[in-house]
Amino acid sequence: MSLYLLKLIVAGIGLGLAIGVGFFTFWYGKGYSYMTNNPEACANCHIMNEQYDGWLKSSHKAVASCNDCHTPPDTIGKYSTKAWNGFWHSYYFTVGGFHEPIRINERNRQITEQSCRTCHQTMVHSITVSESVKEFEQVSCIMCHRNVGHMH
Repeated sequence: MSLYLLKLIVAGIGLGLAIGVGFFTFWYGKGYSYMTNNPEACANCHIMNEQYDGWLKSSHKAVASCNDCHTPPDTIGKYSTKAWNGFWHSYYFTVGGFHEPIRINERNRQITEQSCRTCHQTMVHSITVSESVKEFEQVSCIMCHRNVGHMH
């Protein structure tokens, strides 16, 4: 048996193991549930129980699910954000190193901010209409309305 063939076999075994462990982790962690719009999927992990419970008690429960606020409205943006977040959530929950209580990162904060501004466009238009005023660039829905949706 040539050295090349042996390396190819070892690489194939390694790749097969990695794919197998990945599929098992996806199944065991209920990764498939994150492809839905069901807010219960966000509570699969205990770290999100407080946020889920807060959403259940919030006024937004009647009009918005987790994906409405935390993913872009287009299909590609939605599922690429879910995949990106899912990978990193799984990684940090497996190896440790996540902040408790969980915190939103800058990219997801911007997505959520845009969701607020889209749904409440008629209300926020007056504070975002003037692009020449620097102070308006710092206005953030989330900064003042942090407990909307999760009741922190």
